Amino acid sequence: MSVTPKPTADCAVVRFPSGTAESDQVAVEEPLEIRVDGEPLAVTMRTPGHDAELAAGFCLTEGVIDDPDDLERAEPCTLAGYGNVVLVSLAGAAREARREQIARARRDLYMSSSCGLCGTLTIDRLAKQVDPLPTGFTIPGDTLGRLPGLMAEAQEVFSHTGGLHAAALFTPDGQLRLLREDVGRHNAVDKLVGGLLLSGQLPCGPGVLLVSGRASFELVQKAARAGIGFLAAVGAPSSMAVDAAERFGMTLVGFLRADRFNAYAHPDRIGRGPGGG
Repeated sequence: MSVTPKPTADCAVVRFPSGTAESDQVAVEEPLEIRVDGEPLAVTMRTPGHDAELAAGFCLTEGVIDDPDDLERAEPCTLAGYGNVVLVSLAGAAREARREQIARARRDLYMSSSCGLCGTLTIDRLAKQVDPLPTGFTIPGDTLGRLPGLMAEAQEVFSHTGGLHAAALFTPDGQLRLLREDVGRHNAVDKLVGGLLLSGQLPCGPGVLLVSGRASFELVQKAARAGIGFLAAVGAPSSMAVDAAERFGMTLVGFLRADRFNAYAHPDRIGRGPGGG
């Protein structure tokens, strides 16, 4: 019988300075194995929930597939009683065409986890896999400043644990389209992208992706692969994230607060308003 993993777990704690023994909730972190056409592709540590979306989004953002039509289905493995395996099936025409792409993705995932990414060479190669990102829209600075608060209000699991990252997609006028949470920033983004993919909402059009932590190269890559042209973070960007955003034509904002933020690449998508220039 399959068991559905829960995103939180009870944990005994001792609170100081009172020394009181109580029960608290923590975010669950468990491995998820992603298999493509029966073959293992990757294992990622994640918070259970929206696992099929995570697997689908991972396949798109890591270059296993290039188009939603390449994906036939993504579903939990019913034979895995612990519930930590997702089976991804490619569409018939894509299965053979993507064979080398899958092999390359496996190699890249191994390299990125074992010895690091290769800087400019990696950005140059990925730039060829990124379609032109949406332009012709702006997001007022005061609208940007409201987004972290809106994201925090919508984080249901975080409110119980304080231990999850979030990725949220907003329209240019600040309306929340979709939010996903996970113990890992990259997993939260993959869940969000997978949710859009499986619901037929890719390409997603103009909007801003907000992440709760820092902006790494990996998150810029994932946003670009999903066709998202505006990435904002409440934390700092890395140098490679800035270089990649500049190359991909993506607006990159860091240190986003209600009354201020820094634009590191392509500020032309930021409209006039408080904090917006």
